[in-house]
Amino acid sequence: MKKSDEKYQAYVQILKEELVPAMGCTEPIALAYAAAKAREILGCLPERVHIGASGSIIKNVKSVIVPNTDHLKGIPAAAVAGIIAGRPEKELEVISEVTREEVEEMREFLEEKEIRVEHIDNGITFDIIVTVSAGESYVQVRIANYHTNIVYIDKDGEILLDIPVKGESEEGLTDRNILNVEDIWDFVQTVDIEDIREILQRQADYNTAIAEEGLKGNYGANIGQVILDTYGKDVRSRAKAMAAAGSDARMNGCELPVIINSGSGNQGMTCSLPVLEYVKELGADKEKMYRALALSNLVAIHQKTGIGRLSAYCGAVSAGAAAGAGIAYLCGGGYNEIAHTVVNALAIVSGMVCDGAKASCAAKIASSVDAGILGYNMYVRGQQFYGGDGIITKGVENTIQNVGRLGKEGMRMTNEEIIKIMVE
Repeated sequence: MKKSDEKYQAYVQILKEELVPAMGCTEPIALAYAAAKAREILGCLPERVHIGASGSIIKNVKSVIVPNTDHLKGIPAAAVAGIIAGRPEKELEVISEVTREEVEEMREFLEEKEIRVEHIDNGITFDIIVTVSAGESYVQVRIANYHTNIVYIDKDGEILLDIPVKGESEEGLTDRNILNVEDIWDFVQTVDIEDIREILQRQADYNTAIAEEGLKGNYGANIGQVILDTYGKDVRSRAKAMAAAGSDARMNGCELPVIINSGSGNQGMTCSLPVLEYVKELGADKEKMYRALALSNLVAIHQKTGIGRLSAYCGAVSAGAAAGAGIAYLCGGGYNEIAHTVVNALAIVSGMVCDGAKASCAAKIASSVDAGILGYNMYVRGQQFYGGDGIITKGVENTIQNVGRLGKEGMRMTNEEIIKIMVE
């Protein structure tokens, strides 16, 4: 792929758009961002807060600790963190700078003010509407389809912003539908490292730091440490443990930022940390590392394009298969090895449900990374799953398409049922 090609530039741009820093689970942070923006425009501390959230947002915010809040959990806490301590210009790092006094203010606000949460359904999966009011004055802010996409602002009846929401399209972002595994492979082999070095080095640095913290600290169910204690410290165990430990820390209140993928920190860690463990094990140079990370990140984004950012399909599955592809490349694999690794991995763990962000995400990540590694090791030993085996169809693109259909359409009712179970 030539540097002058439109597709080459689009692939670089997709990496830049997706691989951004976020602190804390991204759905509560998107909620905090909307609330911080509303509070900023209101110009004073609100007396009342109304939060409208689609089912998938409720699912992903309900059980997760909001960072920098002294372990506050849930939808009201996420919104109040944004109102009291949010810096909206920092987007997904909106609550990265919080003082002790502000944490106390959050607790008081939660106890004293009127905060209502409503389940809304406007026909899109990702939908947040925050209304803050003081006296007769109010501000309403809506985020739709992806985490930083503010589409509507209303202050006292004056519409300050109104971007039409046309279904679940992602206006303002490079079209992800141009991604395919063959072109990703071509891009990875030909990309000028200088075009991707900074974003991928930042991913390696940030995500390694939080994984190491996850192994040192006491977070959630400590899945990362359990893996190392149980299975030893060979590269396969370390690959799973590092990704799990990053999630352990992040789902359970650690205040370090991560570099996300497909709007998710868990997915950003899952498609990078296992690859980095194999880089160390194999003694790969920096250039090979950047190419492997570009591959795993783009394969993850490609899979999620069909599924959507939020669904009942666990995003760790896509990221684990993508990590397998990055590992296959580091081990000397070419296009065939990468394509078969992804198909094999998807045959093993597709169908794992997403029941929101919480401690068990780390264990799901470990299983998904294991499937990615197994998928590669199957292929190099002459073993594979074939078209017609369940949802597997001949050709990696056809299989990815099937999984997209399963995750987006087939599991729609599953998502609603999961939300009902969680809300009850």
